[in-house]
Amino acid sequence: MSGQVLQEDYSKRINNVFSYIDEHLDAELSLEILAAVAHYSPYHFHRIFKAITNETLNTYISRKRIEKAASVLIYKKEISITDLAFRYGFNSNAAFTRAFKNYYGISPSAFKKQSTDRYSKIRKANSKNGEDHVMFEQYICNMTALKQWIDMNGSVEVKEISALDVAYISHVGDNNIEAVFERLMKWARPKGLLDVPDFKMLMIFHDSFKITEADKVRMSVGLLLQKPIAVEGEVSLTKIEAGKHVVGRFEIPLEAFEKSWTSLFVWLNEHGYKTANRPPFEIYHNDFRVHPEKKSIVDMYIPID
Repeated sequence: MSGQVLQEDYSKRINNVFSYIDEHLDAELSLEILAAVAHYSPYHFHRIFKAITNETLNTYISRKRIEKAASVLIYKKEISITDLAFRYGFNSNAAFTRAFKNYYGISPSAFKKQSTDRYSKIRKANSKNGEDHVMFEQYICNMTALKQWIDMNGSVEVKEISALDVAYISHVGDNNIEAVFERLMKWARPKGLLDVPDFKMLMIFHDSFKITEADKVRMSVGLLLQKPIAVEGEVSLTKIEAGKHVVGRFEIPLEAFEKSWTSLFVWLNEHGYKTANRPPFEIYHNDFRVHPEKKSIVDMYIPID
């Protein structure tokens, strides 16, 4: 087996482990269980996992659990910190607080307080020099600007979608993403997948850039499938679950993607929706490189309960 084929086999098996971990963060995730998912011996699996991720298995699982807890603290504030600690495998509140503080630099309770509605925080601020009023005005200006961004650059709707079948290549980090798209298209082209009507490429975000360090954010660079197909090499198959989503349609340059995502989450919160425990994703409707203004026409999907 050539080195490239061997690397692709490793990547595919580790992709299965990534998915299993994401779906079982609140369950037992032992070396033996995950080695079986990857169809390797525990010793061999541990070495391969570290070589691919640059993290030990225990470090990766602990990080994912802490990041998941941080996400819950932001979006589901009714859940207590003690419940989170036991849900994600920590044997005490103190152990969870220690691990969380080592990762984020502050305690879970401070993180939760920091991420509460800034409007409420500012209204309660006790300032003698009017700074609370200045902060409040800045906050209102920021929120107004983000809402106006959607009005000027896009539109939002809430809709149910059917399940979507996807062929994808997994990628970690915010660099060399365009090269991953090129590799996926090189795989798809001889199969005629780029010639089907309504061909679309997409990206699924398994981590949030607001919670996870940029070089550790995991993404799936994919294309939508209209019929079953066999995959090989580094390409794997997955399914985006059916369900309700807030969908923002934008026509924007690449540097405006972050602002558009932020404005979409502001819209979601303003309208009282809660995010669901499914990854957000983008579907692209054009190649920005051939757009007269180098803009991407993109739908941004946030799953909601």
